[in-house]
Amino acid sequence: MQVDKRASLAKQNVDPVHLTGHDRSMQHSEGFLAVVEAARPNVNEINIKQAREQLANNPNAILMDVREDREWENGHTIEAIHLSKGILERDIESVVPDKKSEVIMYCGGGYRSILTAEIAQRMGYTNVHSLIGGYKALIAADWKMELKD
Repeated sequence: MQVDKRASLAKQNVDPVHLTGHDRSMQHSEGFLAVVEAARPNVNEINIKQAREQLANNPNAILMDVREDREWENGHTIEAIHLSKGILERDIESVVPDKKSEVIMYCGGGYRSILTAEIAQRMGYTNVHSLIGGYKALIAADWKMELKD
């Protein structure tokens, strides 16, 4: 694991030892990681415990899966809506018209959702979060899933 990534995880109180699957084995390009790290300070990242609390305390909060269609079809949280990163800018205003809505975005490992959260904020959304660890963290936390048969 790269030193700068390890430092970034430490700032988020994420122990790299507990990262699974996508986070450990996925080799992201330097350019992609640079874009994510540039966006990270502008985005509110939350962990699984915080996501559970926010969804429980706000019945209008939206859990949004921003992964690609194939990833969504293979499995997703039962309460999530799907708006992939590829069409987010085009469709978010019709899917979530109230820009004050609380939206918790997740992807496979917590990187793409940083980018989508930043884009949503640039579009005027004021209560957007990125879920640290993404789908892999949701699986590890035994979140209720709808899985492909």
